[in-house]
Amino acid sequence: MIQFKDTGLANVIELKNISQSYDGGKTFILKDFNLIIEDKPAQGQFVVLLGMSGCGKSTVLRYIAGLQEPTSGSVMINDRVRTDENRVGMIFQQYSSLPWLTVLENVAMGLEFKGINKKEREDKALEMIELVGLKGHEKKFAEYPTLSGGQLQRVAIARSLLSNPDILLMDEPFGALDIKTRLQMQEMLEDIWHKFHSTIIFVTHDISEAVFLADDIYIMKSAPSQIADHIVVDLPLQRDRDTKRLPKFLDLVQEVEDRMMKVSELK
Repeated sequence: MIQFKDTGLANVIELKNISQSYDGGKTFILKDFNLIIEDKPAQGQFVVLLGMSGCGKSTVLRYIAGLQEPTSGSVMINDRVRTDENRVGMIFQQYSSLPWLTVLENVAMGLEFKGINKKEREDKALEMIELVGLKGHEKKFAEYPTLSGGQLQRVAIARSLLSNPDILLMDEPFGALDIKTRLQMQEMLEDIWHKFHSTIIFVTHDISEAVFLADDIYIMKSAPSQIADHIVVDLPLQRDRDTKRLPKFLDLVQEVEDRMMKVSELK
């Protein structure tokens, strides 16, 4: 299993000796699970979690978001134990916007909970709405089919970024989108990462998507889950569709696929 070394960089997220059991310790979904995500100066970090279905990828995100507590172990955010006061927004494959609220109201929601006055939160929300390409849609209700699937995910991204631009958790957010929209969303997410230098943790089953987006890929083995492999994506940080035609990109996709198959055989 992967051993994380102290590089001297600040830890944005650390999961330490995490275990998860739903039957009183007879079986474990995760066992002695460790993950460290550091703050790369003036860059942030884009981490993709890969692994077979049921290995606990989404569960790891839920720990960080504060939506689930592990049976044992600790979850640290910026070197502090995660509490209800430092929860992190999470974007799911299912649309999570409130359909009875407008796009503007959905995006500004997190700031409202923080007690920020209406004018300030709406001004900030409008800036984020423009950033994710939804300018002109702010007064529409955030529901399908008033908005497309891609637009609804943009609402969710804008809401999470406005609440906490430092950390973004994404659980297969583009899985239900058509290929054209998915490619557009991938490029938009790359742009957002470089703009905010965020720490992004992204779960997907699409190896090509993982290589295109990530600067680090971690592969989880099946239960009891642990991080079994780490791949540094040695590609330029600025990427576009042409990146996917590079021989290096194609080689990395094949390498990740091969290493995933090896991990899938681990017990």
